[in-house]
Amino acid sequence: MKLNISVKGTEDIAFWNNVDFCVGTGRAGLALTEEYLKELSFVQDIIGFKHIRGHGLFTDDLAIYHKRKDFFTGEVTVEYNFTYLDRIMDAYLERNIVPFLELGFMPNEMASGTQSVFYWKGNTTPPKDYNDWTTMVTVTLSHLVKRYGEQVYSWPIEVWNEPNLPGFWKDADMNEYFRLFKETFLAIKKLDARFRIGGPAICGVRDKEWMQAFFDFCKKEGIKPDFATRHHYTTELPKPQGHYGYQQLSNPELGFLNLQSSRDIIDSFEEFKGMEMHLTEFNTSYIPNCPLHDTNENAAYLAYQLERLGETSYSYSYWTFGDVFEERGVPFTLFHGGFGLVAHGNIPKPTFWTFAFYKRLQDAAKRCVYKGRNGVIVETKDGGYQGIFWNLSDSEQVDIQVKLPAEDKEYTLLKETVDEVTTNPLKAWHDLGEPRNPSKSEIEIIRRFAYPFCESDILTKSRGKVGFDVTVRPHGVVYAELKKRCFEGDTGFTYGRRE
Repeated sequence: MKLNISVKGTEDIAFWNNVDFCVGTGRAGLALTEEYLKELSFVQDIIGFKHIRGHGLFTDDLAIYHKRKDFFTGEVTVEYNFTYLDRIMDAYLERNIVPFLELGFMPNEMASGTQSVFYWKGNTTPPKDYNDWTTMVTVTLSHLVKRYGEQVYSWPIEVWNEPNLPGFWKDADMNEYFRLFKETFLAIKKLDARFRIGGPAICGVRDKEWMQAFFDFCKKEGIKPDFATRHHYTTELPKPQGHYGYQQLSNPELGFLNLQSSRDIIDSFEEFKGMEMHLTEFNTSYIPNCPLHDTNENAAYLAYQLERLGETSYSYSYWTFGDVFEERGVPFTLFHGGFGLVAHGNIPKPTFWTFAFYKRLQDAAKRCVYKGRNGVIVETKDGGYQGIFWNLSDSEQVDIQVKLPAEDKEYTLLKETVDEVTTNPLKAWHDLGEPRNPSKSEIEIIRRFAYPFCESDILTKSRGKVGFDVTVRPHGVVYAELKKRCFEGDTGFTYGRRE
């Protein structure tokens, strides 16, 4: 397939690139482990997300909520313990990231039932006493403000996770969730109106019904959330085999239409029109054992997603930054189809680079001059250009010819290629025999195959434009940057001369 892109120079195309706003994580308690923090540091050093969102703030492994019964009097006293919470928050702030707080799940001593989800058994039933719940929430927020200051008021707060699924909220009881939201919202706003609170945190099951009913409820009760939240996954039902679930990618256009339906529902209310909609989870597959996550195909598909998600959503949080994750138990092997951008040993997966490339565009962009199904190009603040090009095909190569307006005589072209030929740590692991627990030397070998292939060239302006070609192999992602070339050199040095 051949594609010609010719930019006139007058374009200013709508392109909301908020790629670094938030990223997902396994349950909060995992942040107490060494490998987790190593992976987060690696991701932050290269990409640098602003917020991090995950489950488990109030589950028993963080030990926040306790009931103590006096041995002599029998009197029951509620106590709160923030030892682990503080360690986690300190670790986040040391890595220049702050939480997107998800309020859940239910402490077992507070829960009305025993239903739980995941290997680590997060309780997913309503509280026995809503006053106990709201007191715990407000005491926790007060503690965070005392320890970390007024910045906490800017940390977004989401009430629960996927209440439209019976596994995450007992019986998927809509009215009970609405009560949880109302009680929580009012208690937090009473504590301080500066806190920002949103919901309903739904996934793509009966999502239109839930979104409509949620905002009908908010309107009726006179509640105005600060933002709306939902999730976005783009695969068909899994086909199980052994420890894994194999899934086919769905048509991306159907996913964009589904997101637009939520946007339209929100905007149909005069009171809520234009409200921020945050995708607090998104990925291709919604299971942590889908081999697709580790592939170049995933990277190319996500490149198209990141170009389009800003059309409906203020932010979109990739689920997750790393493979320290235990929803279905401890993984058996290095590559296991985990959600993470990074595998154990700080091995960046191909999708990692898709996010890193979009972050570069975000930091440098002055305006968007091209946006299409195979690429996006921005003009940079220093008069150059940056672009990302991808290929969703599994068999056909895409050859792209790019022509851009030029002011200077010479430009430096930098290209980084991530595809199944150049950047494929999964294949390197496979070729080594798929070691379940690779040695340090094997980790180093695999890591060598996890970085983009880099090229550079010098381009000269012709007839007011500068042109270059980009070849994108199947499931490939290519980053290209055009910089004004300012040649300095040194007396007597001639590049390429050897005698």
